[in-house]
Amino acid sequence: MTQAISEKRGIQMTDSAVRQVLALREKQGKDLCLRVGVRQGGCSGMSYVMDFADPSTVKSDDEVFDYDGFQVVCDRKSILYLYGLVLDFSDAMIGGGFQFTNPNATQTCGCGSSFST
Repeated sequence: MTQAISEKRGIQMTDSAVRQVLALREKQGKDLCLRVGVRQGGCSGMSYVMDFADPSTVKSDDEVFDYDGFQVVCDRKSILYLYGLVLDFSDAMIGGGFQFTNPNATQTCGCGSSFST
């Protein structure tokens, strides 16, 4: 895993994850932020959710983390489960894609897309 951009952010991203998110955002053709959160479900109890959102949808009580060129947004409920999360990206043929390293998770599923606390 490459080094996270900032150790002080509630949601950290590796250089690889930042590059991938910026490339995906560019394909959208507009200035979007990345919304990260959790929802009930998945084999371990909670699943990660991540999608682009229009900056006009950012609420006053959302947590916003500024990265060079874009913002990562997380609702207040989700940040309780995600604070300290490191988002990484791998282009490996097997096991590639976005990977979540969550210091709050006490159990994760085999694929890494759900967790429990």
